[in-house]
Amino acid sequence: MSHQTTTVTGATILGGIAGPDLSPEERAFFRAANPWGFILFGRNIDTPERLRRLTAELRESVGRNAPVLIDQEGGRVQRLRAPHWTEFPPPLDQAAKGERAIWLQYRLLGQELHEMGIDCNCAPGLDIAYPETHPFLRNRCFGTDAATVTRMGRAAAEGLLAAGVLPVMKHLPGHGRAHVDSHHDLPQIDTSLAELDQTDFAPFRALSDLPLAMTCHIRLTALDEAPATASAPAIRLIRERIGFDGLLMTDDIGMKALSGTAGERAAAAIRAGCDIVLSCNESIAEMEAIVAASGDLTPEAARRADAALAARRSPEPADLAALRAELAALGGIA
Repeated sequence: MSHQTTTVTGATILGGIAGPDLSPEERAFFRAANPWGFILFGRNIDTPERLRRLTAELRESVGRNAPVLIDQEGGRVQRLRAPHWTEFPPPLDQAAKGERAIWLQYRLLGQELHEMGIDCNCAPGLDIAYPETHPFLRNRCFGTDAATVTRMGRAAAEGLLAAGVLPVMKHLPGHGRAHVDSHHDLPQIDTSLAELDQTDFAPFRALSDLPLAMTCHIRLTALDEAPATASAPAIRLIRERIGFDGLLMTDDIGMKALSGTAGERAAAAIRAGCDIVLSCNESIAEMEAIVAASGDLTPEAARRADAALAARRSPEPADLAALRAELAALGGIA
């Protein structure tokens, strides 16, 4: 699937859609806001027919083939669930079955996403699971060391790409050492940059060729006082030390690890060097403030966005029943 730039878009991915159908008010707002893309949550998921209609209407609202994102990892974090879709195990459990099981899981769940009109998945998570990793994240990791996380993360990314879905690696520059949940508090990581180079940064560096990535709301005390999402030194580290030159989006701008109004948070992220602001649960009024504060994609961000969308492609031909049977034989699904 090719992509040509036809218009400058807002530096936002918006997800404040109230339910499984797009309301006239939401449609009008998105037409005016012109976000780069959209993100869906469990509240937006009902039947396959309704979901396909929603993704089509979101694209119609902006008049282009805008990316539609979702979080579909397996385990607790999967928005498409039974009875219409497959229930997959958490990444840490699946990784114990090997790289092939990971590739199969993400190839199959990616196929289910693609058939619904969803073409970006906020995965793989490349955080390392440590003893202190908060339970909200721990079993969403692929392993307890950088080499394992790198191998499994690459398998997941390749599975998604084979399904015609763009992977979004997360959470840069590494969330695994956080012992509090950034949905509620700002985690502080005191580890030296030299140690992080050998551990947390390594999987992201190894997969820095991927087109899309997401920051995290953690504070690296070796850098400064700000959350990484709003920290110019942290964004520089992601670009230069880790070497990621793809499109960099924030984690959800509404998480309580951040302070200030919705608009202030968005402005701080763009000022720090993030390409695009991710808004997941805000009202239309709050999204209006985020859109205004984020502005349009900068020329450099637009270059990265175009490169990401140019990587979209149709799913590779596959015998899906055979792949599912293989994963079941590995103990990967019931």
